[in-house]
Amino acid sequence: MVERQRKDNGAPPNFPLLADPDHSVIDRYGQLNRERFKHSSNPDPAGYIVPHPAVFVINRQGMVTWKFTDTDASIRASNEQVLEALQELEGK
Repeated sequence: MVERQRKDNGAPPNFPLLADPDHSVIDRYGQLNRERFKHSSNPDPAGYIVPHPAVFVINRQGMVTWKFTDTDASIRASNEQVLEALQELEGK
């Protein structure tokens, strides 16, 4: 993703990205998409573990203060929802 961003925009992203090859973070937050594996003998030919799409707002103390997740990948948090959650952290 970093290389694609660099190629498309001329620079790497200005935020950190998380690589989770052993899916320890996906497991910790309960985001493993088990349905994808349940209905297919070869759910992902590349062998990737697939998480449910999610947004987590984490404060400076490392506490999750807001999250949005859905098992339906077409349902996503709106920008307004995320901004509202972030505004609640302002000044804290």
